[in-house]
Amino acid sequence: MKTDDLISMLATGVTPVDRRMLAKRFCIAVLAGAAGATLLVATILGVRHDLAQVAHTPIFWAKIALPLALMLASLRMTVRLARPGITVRGSWLAIGVPVAIVWLGALYVLASAQPDERLAIVLGKTWRVCPFNITILSIPGFVGVFWALKGLSPTRLTLTGAAGGLLAGSTATLAYCLHCPEMGVPFWGVWYLLGMMIPTIAGAILGSRLLHW
Repeated sequence: MKTDDLISMLATGVTPVDRRMLAKRFCIAVLAGAAGATLLVATILGVRHDLAQVAHTPIFWAKIALPLALMLASLRMTVRLARPGITVRGSWLAIGVPVAIVWLGALYVLASAQPDERLAIVLGKTWRVCPFNITILSIPGFVGVFWALKGLSPTRLTLTGAAGGLLAGSTATLAYCLHCPEMGVPFWGVWYLLGMMIPTIAGAILGSRLLHW
């Protein structure tokens, strides 16, 4: 076969690559995860009855800020990892800063409290169920993010899976804030982060199994 004929044959039926495919897949994944988690909150856990009142307080928006910041940071990291040869750049810093701020706030609150009150402040009233609830709420987002990644070209599969798991977990935590009655910074710094850590670890474990080409 002549070279020109080979080139012509290989070029036959080639369709242009959709440059917006990555954005489309992650848009679908994040929206599906957020909608799924919110639906589970509304139908199973229930939205807190005083949401309209607490929404006018700064502490409520501080609570929202933690999972929102981690969701945006992990989304950026996951999108970058979905393409081969792209560095994560400042994604680690964007993830670490919100966590550090919450931990510093938690230390300040605990230092200001009486010694015999500190454990109760950390545990709150729902510490037994909080991480479990966040993990359950993360399932729609976890499925959506891994669907999005499966159609792309990640090469660092364990790290990509972990970033995708954190994206699912932080999206779930954002929805969980509509239900959770806890308003203490130390509680968020332990139990919210633990709830997000579970899908992150699951993503790291499953990444090499589910995301290989």
